[in-house]
Amino acid sequence: MDFNIKELIENAVDSRKRAYAPYSKFKVGACLLTAENEFYGGFNIECAAYSVSNCAERTAIFRAVYDRNSIFKAIAVVGGDEKQTNNFSDFCPPCGVCRQMLREFCNPEMFKVILAKSTDDFKVFTLDELLPISFGPNNLK
Repeated sequence: MDFNIKELIENAVDSRKRAYAPYSKFKVGACLLTAENEFYGGFNIECAAYSVSNCAERTAIFRAVYDRNSIFKAIAVVGGDEKQTNNFSDFCPPCGVCRQMLREFCNPEMFKVILAKSTDDFKVFTLDELLPISFGPNNLK
């Protein structure tokens, strides 16, 4: 890979510190890597009306797109109970909505999704592995 996975994970862990999760106490951090090797952090933001809450992955995507960056190479995701800080007890995969949103901006066969428990314990998937036979922009042409 042409990027530093550990640096991406560290940025996701750092982003998680800003999460707003007063109800679930489950904090998630993400770090999105653009084609130009720029990092965009994101974190989950909860609302008492859960359905309008926002996931960490989409927060990172929205920040990047706001800055006119819309070609992505990878994302690292970490999450867990708010008491966990740098080491997490389980992997935190993106929800279906976030997977679909990622699909909008990347090649699913090339885009990497890094799920991490720590900088030394992680798994790497392609988006295609996490969202097979996906619906994307090409389906609307």
